[in-house]
This record gives sequence, C-alpha cells and structure tokens, in this order.
Amino acid sequence: MRKTKRLSREELAPYQLDVPAEWTMAGQPLAPVSWATLFGNAQPVELEVGFGKGLFLTNSGIARPDTNFFGIEIVRKYQLYATERIALRQLPNVKTCCADAKRILREVVAPGSVAVVHVFFPDPWWKTAHKKRLLFTPDFAALVLQVLKPGGILHFVTDVQGYFEMVTELLHHTPAFRPITAPEENAPVHDMDYLTNFERKFRQEGRPIYRSRYTKV
Repeated sequence: MRKTKRLSREELAPYQLDVPAEWTMAGQPLAPVSWATLFGNAQPVELEVGFGKGLFLTNSGIARPDTNFFGIEIVRKYQLYATERIALRQLPNVKTCCADAKRILREVVAPGSVAVVHVFFPDPWWKTAHKKRLLFTPDFAALVLQVLKPGGILHFVTDVQGYFEMVTELLHHTPAFRPITAPEENAPVHDMDYLTNFERKFRQEGRPIYRSRYTKV
C-alpha cells in the first residue's frame, strides 16, 4: 500500500468519528450521531459501506462539496489510510469511522437520515465457513432501508456475478426496494477516475462489472 504523509491523531480528528474500543470489544452502546453536528451543516448525507482506500469518498468529496459523505470501514489500516487521504485534501464534507457497518447502521445512524447508501465490491467470502462474514444479507438490507430517507437510493456494484444475482433476488423480495436505472460505466479520463481501486483493477483486466440501484418506496 502506497505510503502517505503520516498525520497525527489531532490532524485526523476532524475527519473521523471515533468509535471507542470498548464499544467494539464489549458491545457497549454508542449514542446516535447527529449529521448536522458532525458535519456542521444540513447538507444531504451519502454513506459508503466498506470504503477501502477511500477513492470514492475522496473523489466525491472534492467533486460534490454540497453533499456530506460518511464512510464505514472495518479494517483499521484502510480507515487510517483513507482518512489521511481526506485530511491532506482538507475535505470537511467527508468523515470516516472504523467499525462493523451493521452495528453502525443499527445503533448510530438515525432512521431516515441518509440520502444514498453505496456498497462497492464487497468481499464475496467464497468459503462456506466464511459465509457468516457476508455483508449483504436480509438483515443488512433491512438496515439500509431503516437509514434511508423515503426516495433514498441503494447503489450496489460488484464484479462477482453470483453475488450480484443473490442481491438482486434478495431485493426483488423486499417490496420497499424498487429497481431504478443503474449508472453506466464512465470512460475514465485519468488513472483515478474510477469508483474504487478495485474497479480500476477489474476494468483494466477486462472483467465485467455488475451495477444496480434501488430506491426506497
């Protein structure tokens, strides 16, 4: 992983929501977040689950200063990497946290407070023993519905056809989700003009990408 300038905790603090270690380890409850307090404004909020190295959050924060972006990543080293990327560009409309996404959606994000939930290239967890780690389950779909505003959007992208078909089937049987037209693949104009690092890699390898969007009705 490419090294960036190391920033102090104080320099990173404005760009992340600290989740106490005891909350993660012992299951202690965390107070619901106020987006207006966290971001200091009333702009719409888009949430990315599993942001990896933070390419989408960084690009979106720069391109759309009128929207707030909140990212959840369970791997600490990636969360720190992305947060440094964001802090170096001084993007006040982007915040991150390191925690389990399902717990954050269930306990921290206020119901009906999010405009868009983005889920890009989640790990398919091929082995049967690892299926319990699968992100997109009926429970996760219910949590996404819970946090989305009426008319809010779920944006799902994967390179795994089986995962895409599984999610499509799951959401087909969730009446509160209605499929809408998914965005087409852009023609990238530079090496960073992709949703994520995974998308860049897969498209350069010529692998198919499966995209879908659903609205909460």
